[in-house]
Amino acid sequence: MKLAILSRSPKCYSTRRLREAAQQRGHQVKVLGTVKFSIDLQEGEPDLYFRSIQLSQYDAVLPRIGASITYFGTAVVRQFEQMDVFCANSSIGIANSRDKLRSMQILSRHSIGMPRTTFVRDKKDILPAIERIGGAPVIIKLLEGTQGVGVILADSVKIAEAIIETLHSTKQNVLIQKFVAESKGRDVRAFVVGDQVVAAMRRVAQGQEFRSNVHRGGQTEVVELDDAYRETAVRATQIMGLRVAGVDMLEGKDGPQIMEVNSSPGLEGIETCTQLDIAGVIIDYIAAQVDFPEIDLRQRLTVSRGYGVTEIHVPDGSEYVGQTIAQSGLRDQDINVLTLHRGTAAIPNPRPSRTLEPGDRLLCFGKLDGMRSMVPEKTRRRRRPKVKDLPQQEEPQTPEIDEVSNDQSRPAGA
Repeated sequence: MKLAILSRSPKCYSTRRLREAAQQRGHQVKVLGTVKFSIDLQEGEPDLYFRSIQLSQYDAVLPRIGASITYFGTAVVRQFEQMDVFCANSSIGIANSRDKLRSMQILSRHSIGMPRTTFVRDKKDILPAIERIGGAPVIIKLLEGTQGVGVILADSVKIAEAIIETLHSTKQNVLIQKFVAESKGRDVRAFVVGDQVVAAMRRVAQGQEFRSNVHRGGQTEVVELDDAYRETAVRATQIMGLRVAGVDMLEGKDGPQIMEVNSSPGLEGIETCTQLDIAGVIIDYIAAQVDFPEIDLRQRLTVSRGYGVTEIHVPDGSEYVGQTIAQSGLRDQDINVLTLHRGTAAIPNPRPSRTLEPGDRLLCFGKLDGMRSMVPEKTRRRRRPKVKDLPQQEEPQTPEIDEVSNDQSRPAGA
């Protein structure tokens, strides 16, 4: 296998270990500076140049994209994808995970634990937003902070309001999160490769510091995760669109609470703590994928006209409840069940004799016309009851403005 590691720091621990692990396994490997690429586009021939020389053929790419070059870095990864080179992490996955707001928005539609979070811009919305997530203390986070930088604990509502207003005045966008007190300055880092947690450690803050990051002096210890934490880490990684990730979770009273999914997790802390060859596991995984690559369903299955993939729900009272997959008649309608989701478990290629239960979700491939009638009409989610009903007020009329040219504080991409 010929492997390219995209990194601007060839001598840093993580890049060095990955290069050594690849060489020990007999692979060809080069560390290529991400910003040294040029992206050439023409009909039918996407291409890359490195230091103004046409790039030779690579079998796989392992991106180590720093936060400061996310836009250009993901563009380079995306170009490798267009050239049919296997990428350990996709460009979409990296972009999803790098923006804290975007990542929490994506996770929020799934049944996966996370601290209550809010995002506001108007000064008048700050206090109501803090009240909705449970009041002080709260955690205030810059959207693109790393290694604990830009994470602030506010003990009171007044302090939180002052900090948020100050950051807003400097054109910073921040998240406000409920403080999970029972975590007691601790969190868990699960290292996911493919569909497995290959290592895990607990990080413990020292002294008065509430942030447990190793870069902030946090101490580490090996931890054996139970199934709930393992499943949560793997699901979060897959939801983000990643294959290699470090998933940070708080140990909440209701189970794991996702803090962050890191697309370029460092190896030094977790390898030192666990004494495991995680770099080697990553290289072995990439080599296996190059030999037997996954198919992108979104690109491949749309080739067959009239066929596609959708999810069929089995609600309580459905005619399918109590029937086996064979008895359901789905195969007779040219519909194949790829995966059965039951609670947090995913059962790939379920047997025809498996009995369907209320709440099951079936990921199916087949004729769209046949499946369309089985998908219930989308209904609005019932909103949580309000603490008190406020009298409706007519919204103030404001003059129309050109938001792009006048509002310089808009979040990027808004």
